[in-house]
Amino acid sequence: MTSGARAAKRSFHANYRGAAMTSPPDSYALCEAALREGDRDRWLASMFAPADRRPHLHALYAFNLEVARVASQVTQPLLGEMRLQFWTDLLNGEPQGEARSNPVADALLTTLDACGLQREPLLELLEARLFDLYGEPHPDVEAFDHYCDLTAGTLFRLAGQILAGAEASGVAAEPAGRAYALTGLLRALPWLAAENKSLIPADLAATYGLGLVTRENTPGLRAALADLRAHARADLDRTVAALEQTPQPEASAYRVMALPKLYLAQMDEAADPLSPLPEIAQWRRQWALLRGKV
Repeated sequence: MTSGARAAKRSFHANYRGAAMTSPPDSYALCEAALREGDRDRWLASMFAPADRRPHLHALYAFNLEVARVASQVTQPLLGEMRLQFWTDLLNGEPQGEARSNPVADALLTTLDACGLQREPLLELLEARLFDLYGEPHPDVEAFDHYCDLTAGTLFRLAGQILAGAEASGVAAEPAGRAYALTGLLRALPWLAAENKSLIPADLAATYGLGLVTRENTPGLRAALADLRAHARADLDRTVAALEQTPQPEASAYRVMALPKLYLAQMDEAADPLSPLPEIAQWRRQWALLRGKV
């Protein structure tokens, strides 16, 4: 490990110890633990937000982690719809008593009220997540982008509101959500293909003569994935421009955007996009987050 990386690691853990001085309620603590285990990148990035705002970020991200996992945890779409309906009922105001026994639901409801967040964007996120249950491709890149807007884009917009309140502009939420979600889905390609689920939009697949689900490392597959990486990088460029117009503290919601370029570069070098990539060392991710450069 380089001296710069060691310094980044010391700085990161000093920042984390400062956050630990204020203990959140049990539900918030459980959200943080779930996030640390299941979405390490967002957990690492949240350490750079003000300490009193972190529990609310953890609640929002833990909710996202719960609903994003539904498709991989059920054997039939109907079972997934039932799980997502729990969250829809929760956000619509029923059943409150039962929901409070779920720590993520309890923390999310508290965060929505404490931060004055609208519930409609999360209801739209849940509606978008129904798409995950069926494994069908998006018809075109535009539809793919819209899905990213409703999922990752919503998280960035709400995180900005948690940090900046009514002053949040959300101007960077759309490009950041598209770049972040697409990068994550590209990384998940080996697992999606193994589950007979499609990543590549139908129009792009047709351009390169690909089937709806591709399990062979072909020149056409590599070319289509290169196009999608270029699409993600274009949104990263748009994110940089938007962040120049985004004041602090809202900009802290976008700290995690320092990571997609690492993952995209790693995918550029991969010989077989259908083979899982090794995890990038945590110290490298922490160093990128400390620099905070998209």
